[in-house]
Amino acid sequence: MAIMRVSNLKKSYGNLEVLKNVTFEIEKNDVVAIIGPSGSGKSTMLRSLVYLEQINGGSIQVGTEYLVQDGTYATSQEIKRMTSKMGMVFQHFNLFPHLTVKENLELAPKIVKGEGEAEIRKRSEELLAKVGLSDKAGAYPAKLSGGQKQRVAIARALMMKPEILLFDEPTSALDPELTGEVLQVIKQLAEEHMTMIVVTHEMGFAREVANRVMFMDNGEFIESGEPESFFTNPKTERAKAFLQRV
Repeated sequence: MAIMRVSNLKKSYGNLEVLKNVTFEIEKNDVVAIIGPSGSGKSTMLRSLVYLEQINGGSIQVGTEYLVQDGTYATSQEIKRMTSKMGMVFQHFNLFPHLTVKENLELAPKIVKGEGEAEIRKRSEELLAKVGLSDKAGAYPAKLSGGQKQRVAIARALMMKPEILLFDEPTSALDPELTGEVLQVIKQLAEEHMTMIVVTHEMGFAREVANRVMFMDNGEFIESGEPESFFTNPKTERAKAFLQRV
C-alpha cells in the first residue's frame, strides 16, 4: 500500500517552472533514489513533501490524508501532524551549534511530542550507538567532522520515529573519505526496511541500496525503474547522456 502519493505537482518562481506535473508513489519499505543534474528540481520537490516549499498545483497524500489537494493545503494543525510522520536530513546537517549532540537529539521529542525524559534519554543513547557516536554525546557540533555531523543529523531525524525519511544530498557537503560512513548508516536503515527517499549524486549507492531509481531533469521525472536495468539499459536518451557523464 502506498504511504505517499504525489500527483501533478507544480511549482514556479515567477515565469520559471521548477516542477512540472511531478507524479509518483512511495510504498512502505521503499528505498527510492532520486538522481539527475543539478538544478533539475530534486531538492525543491523533496522539500515540498514536508512543507518547506509550497507548491502551486497538484496533490500530496500522506497515508489517507492530503497535505495538499489540487493546490489547496490542509490546516496548519493537520500539516503539522502529517509532516511529523516524516524525517528530513539536510545537505548541511542543520544541527544547533549551541547544543551538545545529545541535546540536539532530545530537543524535538521533548518540545514537539512532550515525551518523558527517561524514554527520550534511552532512545537517544540507542540511536547514538546505532550511528557509532556514543562517545560524542557530550560534544558540540563544532568539534565533529562532517561525517559525524551528518550521522548525528540522521539519529536526530530518527528520534521522532518517522514513517518515512527524506535525505537531501546527504553526502554532497562531505569530503570523499567521509562519505562512506554516512552511506553505511543509510544502507543499514535500508536493511532494516526503513522507508526512504534519497536525493543523491552517489550512483554506486543508488544502484546498490535503492529498490527504485527515479531520474529527474528540468522539473520532471523522465524515467524510473529498478536500479540494475536503469543503470545498464536506460530507456531514454536523456538518461543515457546523463549516465555517460557521471
